[in-house]
Amino acid sequence: MGYFNEVTCMFHNHHCRHDHNDKKHIFGTVKVGERGQIVIPKEARDIFDIRPGDTLMVLGDEDHGIAIVKADRFRRIAEKMLQIFEKAPEEPPEE
Repeated sequence: MGYFNEVTCMFHNHHCRHDHNDKKHIFGTVKVGERGQIVIPKEARDIFDIRPGDTLMVLGDEDHGIAIVKADRFRRIAEKMLQIFEKAPEEPPEE
């Protein structure tokens, strides 16, 4: 569920609700268009620095929902994960 912390959850709420301690937001509702497109609310684009031309990753978990993450951020996370495999595994301690 780590990637889902980066996500904009969309629930029906005309007033944007924020929990600044947890950095979680509810931006309101969006409608899916005929071609499956949605509009990301302006405040969400500002907070997450999403600009025209940016590439976004759409991730899904059937139990938790859909997450939208900037592709460059996702790539940095994936690169850190791959670096783990470049290190030699630690030997277990002898008893």
